[in-house]
Amino acid sequence: MADPAAPAAAGGAYVFKPHERPIMPGSPASPDHPVGRKIGYFVIGLYLAIVGGFQNGLLIANLTVLQGHLDLTPADAGWVTVSYNMTNACMSILLYKSRQQFGIQRFVRATMIALLIANFVQLFDAGYRMELIARGVSGIAASGLSTLAAFYMMQGLPAKMRIAGFLLGIGLGQVAIPLARAISPLLLADGDIGNLFVLQFALSLVAVGAVNILQLPPGETIRSFEKLDLITFPILAVGVGLLCAFLVQGRIIWWSTPWLGGALAASVVLIGTAFLIEHYRRNPMLHTRWIGSRNLIKFALTGALVRVLTSEQNFGASGVLSFATLMGAVLSIARLDPTDLRRPILVALAVITVGAFLDTHSGLRTGPVNLYFSQGAIAFAAVYVMGPLLLEGLLRAISRGPAYMVSFLAVFSLSQTIGGLAGVAALSAFHTLRTKAHLMTLGQSLSTTNPELAQGINAIAASLTGSIADPALRSATAAGQVVREAAREATILAFNDVFVVIGSRSAIAFVAMFARWVYDRRRGINPLAQELEVLQKLRAQNQ
Repeated sequence: MADPAAPAAAGGAYVFKPHERPIMPGSPASPDHPVGRKIGYFVIGLYLAIVGGFQNGLLIANLTVLQGHLDLTPADAGWVTVSYNMTNACMSILLYKSRQQFGIQRFVRATMIALLIANFVQLFDAGYRMELIARGVSGIAASGLSTLAAFYMMQGLPAKMRIAGFLLGIGLGQVAIPLARAISPLLLADGDIGNLFVLQFALSLVAVGAVNILQLPPGETIRSFEKLDLITFPILAVGVGLLCAFLVQGRIIWWSTPWLGGALAASVVLIGTAFLIEHYRRNPMLHTRWIGSRNLIKFALTGALVRVLTSEQNFGASGVLSFATLMGAVLSIARLDPTDLRRPILVALAVITVGAFLDTHSGLRTGPVNLYFSQGAIAFAAVYVMGPLLLEGLLRAISRGPAYMVSFLAVFSLSQTIGGLAGVAALSAFHTLRTKAHLMTLGQSLSTTNPELAQGINAIAASLTGSIADPALRSATAAGQVVREAAREATILAFNDVFVVIGSRSAIAFVAMFARWVYDRRRGINPLAQELEVLQKLRAQNQ
């Protein structure tokens, strides 16, 4: 019998049963695999999800190390982040249409080539410009790997659980970020950042071998690209890239820098132009009327809001637990109920509220161990909300037809990427302003006329007698130490203010969404009733 996992041949090709056919062009078929092959698909899917997450996770965890290694300024390091995010945010659109046009196997090969190139180039330590190129290609590879991970996990699960496999494949990539933070100190124990590059390249080689040993089943192709796509996509991509540059560099070189205003204005014009072109196309790549509907706007704002509320972990405390993130991904799938997708979002907002307010009383004596529970809770919530958000978007897109999947991917990718960058930018700017305010307040008490301060400086100076002989230098050193302690306290107080903002905003969002959820529950309203009905009809047709 022909192998359903192999590409169709002219002679004895495997004929897919109605329930095994792809749900839409560009996705693989879903034949009835033996148990051993299902396990193989599932394990490969897990591995690809982690490798894809490492493309960004290792960058986030080691950006300061990379900055020192390449002798970069903070602004130079910011461009490395921009390079990754600008390609990662938009490539899901292009890759989806590529799968439809050229087939799943060509998509797999293109993704693997991008992964190898990105990680191979870094082995040679070729400098800053090559690092920018490598990170840009890495963003493309990460976008493709998340899709591949979802497809492989869907092949490894029973038909009734395949949607869970898709969600798990996307969500597990988030686990790689805290995992990268955990293993990075071990890789850099000897001070050689080349160990990171060797690990990434080795992981990519294993990924290439795995997808070639056990290939995805073939799918169906259609003519997807149109000539106008070659105009719209570059305009949109450049606009998104400028917006990423504005959000990343603004917090580094500060928002008053003149060219940032030009970049923001240009991004708005370019993104608006791309949407205007799509709005009047006969066969649009992006269905702007659907994207502008109330349900899609609420979906995008909810996804962006959660990313903003959890973005403090990218610039504040980094003690996020991998276990909490993994549990968030697993429980998000296990507790998923298509008839009530608002409940897990409410749970996530409540957890973020509690975790944020727990961290509003930190001080100089607060250690990492005191933040494990609160930060773990926020990390859990950040991933726990991904399942229902993805499923809601998928249901709304699939019920409309395969053509709307591109629009869903655009909305989801942009809301997550831009929401994350905007959250980091806004919270870090707020933290900077509050640090200055607290430092000015503390500075008013740092006067030599203050007897308690003078007594403290004298005590510190006395403790330095054995190491510093000059009395004037001892006093100056003691005073400098007091100023540094004041700066540390101002920084911690500013972080407390950040968590107050996060906690209050998430509490407001919780109250607003909870009121709507109670209203719908009492009246028996399911916001996705129409979409679920359409999905049931599609399943019945494939039986």
